[in-house]
Amino acid sequence: MTAASPGTVLLTGAAGSIGSALREGLPSLGWAVLPLDREPVPGGMVAELADTAALDRALTGEPRPTAVVHLAGVPSEAPWPVIRDANVDGLVQVFEAARRAGVRRVVYASSNHVSGFTPVPSPDAVPLPADLAPRPDTLYGVSKAFGEALGRYYADRYGMQVACLRIGNFTERPDDRRTLAMWLSPGDAVRLVDACLRASALTFAIVWGISANTRRTCDLAAGRALGYEPRDDSEAYAHSLDEPQPDPSDGLLGGGFTSPGFGIDEVAARS
Repeated sequence: MTAASPGTVLLTGAAGSIGSALREGLPSLGWAVLPLDREPVPGGMVAELADTAALDRALTGEPRPTAVVHLAGVPSEAPWPVIRDANVDGLVQVFEAARRAGVRRVVYASSNHVSGFTPVPSPDAVPLPADLAPRPDTLYGVSKAFGEALGRYYADRYGMQVACLRIGNFTERPDDRRTLAMWLSPGDAVRLVDACLRASALTFAIVWGISANTRRTCDLAAGRALGYEPRDDSEAYAHSLDEPQPDPSDGLLGGGFTSPGFGIDEVAARS
């Protein structure tokens, strides 16, 4: 089978940091991007995920999208009703709108926090596979595990093509030495999404959303099988970062999200 040719992509969460990188980078690879967000975006639609009529208009208008890249949602820990509305109910609405419109391909922004309580392997150990069993570190991570399961359901039940990206630390450059293993550069984010949009062999896949970092402990094989070839390495910034104070969360994939401050009661108290 040949790779999919670039077409129009509905990009939800287009105003966010990853969405902004994709709005800039995907057109240079041939994709037309239709942005959708609750905040105004140049050339985009303003809509909530709960607005099913707006989702239907976005997916059936001209030019008609051939895929959805779904980034919208609550991007960190929050009280459950907030997470449920955006990351669970909203996600169902997106998949349902795609199914109704006959749009078969969905690229879904999952998170490394799906498996945040997984111990980080030593540098000489076997790297962590992308389909690592869920061990969510937060209700946010729980919602992302739900999203992966929902994607599997739509792939099996309706023959949709779904890629779930377990995104690490997306920033312009690594913030500190703890992020050197899990960093995802803006350029590699564009390359990863482009690969998932084009891959002819895609049925359902879970892939790590991280760059080609020297210190990574996650296996990039699943992404490479879809054509993802990362180019950036956080090691280029390592010399400029201070060594952090040891923290008990350093040994877990989710880092600080596994700390006591991210428990349900603590999050509710801050809200």
